Amino acid sequence: MSTFIEYTKTKQFRWISSALLLVALLILPFLFKNYRVFQFNLVLVYAVAVLGLNMLTGFNGQISLGHGAFFAVGAYVAAVLMDRAGMPYWSTLPFSAVVCFIVGWLMGFPALRLGGHYLALATYAFALAVPQLLKYKNIEGWTGGVQGIVLSKPEPPISFSFLGQPFSADRWLYVFTLAVAALMFLLAWNLLRGRVGRAMIAIRDHPIAATAMGINLPVFKSVTFGVSAAFTGVAGALGAICVAFVSPDSFTVFLSITFLVGVVVGGLASIPGAIFGAIFIQFVPNVAEEISKSAPWAIYGVVLIAIMYMMPSGVMGLLKKIWAGMQPATRVDPVRKS
Repeated sequence: MSTFIEYTKTKQFRWISSALLLVALLILPFLFKNYRVFQFNLVLVYAVAVLGLNMLTGFNGQISLGHGAFFAVGAYVAAVLMDRAGMPYWSTLPFSAVVCFIVGWLMGFPALRLGGHYLALATYAFALAVPQLLKYKNIEGWTGGVQGIVLSKPEPPISFSFLGQPFSADRWLYVFTLAVAALMFLLAWNLLRGRVGRAMIAIRDHPIAATAMGINLPVFKSVTFGVSAAFTGVAGALGAICVAFVSPDSFTVFLSITFLVGVVVGGLASIPGAIFGAIFIQFVPNVAEEISKSAPWAIYGVVLIAIMYMMPSGVMGLLKKIWAGMQPATRVDPVRKS
């Protein structure tokens, strides 16, 4: 009976805390000006992208330095559909997901023969190639070439003010991006906690044993690559909508490396860690630039080294250790001799 009561209380606490967190997240954009809200939008966008890469690298053990290319593909699919086809911004997200899934699934075939740094090098080459392909003259009528595509930010469906702040386009995009990000995190959570997630982790840890248990490695590796790319493509589409501009030079190889940094900082094989990784990606470079205008990346490097030294398993790894240390020790009664 006591166990049932404790379970009920825990469930009620989770529902109450989730409701309070949702209210806090909805109030958050009205506490800041538009530029800060725009940064919050990018945090949500990067969180979805880091989550997609973490599914591949953290849960499946495949290293990718090319997810900036999937981000670019998703962004350009959304931008072209909005600019050329006149589609509503929200309807472009499924198309970005499908196109990136197909591209990622095709990229997953090299993963069947390559591994480790060889696979990382192949995906790195893909990240190098995509920005140049977007400038190709035969398709610049669609992609805009080096000039890119300029979009218009969607207007909010309703108008009101709260805490003295109007419900602007950036605040509406925050609500929209928050809803999409929550849906993507929910999908990832349901996928990774089930049979598929266990198979992915088994492939990462013991591929030979996973094969012996009947797991089809080629199928799971290629499909994982596709799903990971689809998540990153949705993030790219959200980024194009929030920034209202895409160009090939916005999706350099450094973006792919940045996503990998976000995965490591947040914590490998951790779904909530993607949020901490996205916060690091968005705000630490800005803070580093405020500290030193002449050498901001030196400050960035020092901060990154310090984080890796103090939190080698990422932010979520540290939080898990703190939480484990706060739990009361389980008492074990000595075995009585008969």
